[in-house]
Amino acid sequence: MKRLFERNYRPVESFTNEIQILTRMRHRNLVSLYGCTSRHSRELLLVYEYIPNGTVSSHLHDNKAEQSSSLPWAVRMKIAIETASALTYLHASDVIHRDVKTTNILLDNSFCVKVADFGLSRLYPNDVTHVSTAPRGTPGYVDPEYRLCYQLTSKSDVYSFGVVLVELISSLPAVDLTRDRDDIKLANLAIRKIRRSELCDLIDPSLGFQTDKRLKNVITSVAELAFQCLQEEKELRPTMSEVLEVLQTIESRKDEAGSHEGIDFHPEVGVAQSYVHPSVPNTWMMPRRHQQTL
Repeated sequence: MKRLFERNYRPVESFTNEIQILTRMRHRNLVSLYGCTSRHSRELLLVYEYIPNGTVSSHLHDNKAEQSSSLPWAVRMKIAIETASALTYLHASDVIHRDVKTTNILLDNSFCVKVADFGLSRLYPNDVTHVSTAPRGTPGYVDPEYRLCYQLTSKSDVYSFGVVLVELISSLPAVDLTRDRDDIKLANLAIRKIRRSELCDLIDPSLGFQTDKRLKNVITSVAELAFQCLQEEKELRPTMSEVLEVLQTIESRKDEAGSHEGIDFHPEVGVAQSYVHPSVPNTWMMPRRHQQTL
């Protein structure tokens, strides 16, 4: 159940917005809305299906020493694919979530994903290029181009999902004030580590990245995909449907042997390029404006 305590415009707007979005959405990886009070009631209440296993954030970051082993790589990959599936469905339904983060990704007892909290979501008709609106969202996840230009697009969710991918491979929080100034945002830290081929410093060592060659290939491929999602210019990011397709392909090829040479940074074009998962065409993984120059 979700209770909104303040009776001013923003909570009422969020309450109404969430009802409008969820009553028209049906997907196995979206939380179901069971009922609500009237917007004129003394309390604003939304009643959801009960999701018993907490959030992805709680499994990754709370009591980390105890919890990291409870999310082995297979589960993290499942979370990534199911979250991408939910977001792809939303975008196909002309909805931008606008607050994609690990605290809004719930898990049931089988570790199936339920994406929640649509208070900031916006309808995004397919005949418009963007929605002009003041930036909203959670620090560490907000699309930098949206924050700068006040133009919300489906690629804003793609950027936020890129942060989620990095959390899944690193077990690090999206924002950490104890890190060096330039690395407070996990997105900045991840981009720098990938550019410098320093994945070993980014990936959670409990995942076995160093000891399992096939797993190393898979996680490296996911890191490369995250890098593409985190491009500052939205035109350089894949669509959510492309992200889902690549994740499913990586997952389907996880048991195949393959060579791995690491991710190198090409300073002229600003992308990771020397390693691309064998299942992913090299031309897709490169930002589109640079494909002809490589």
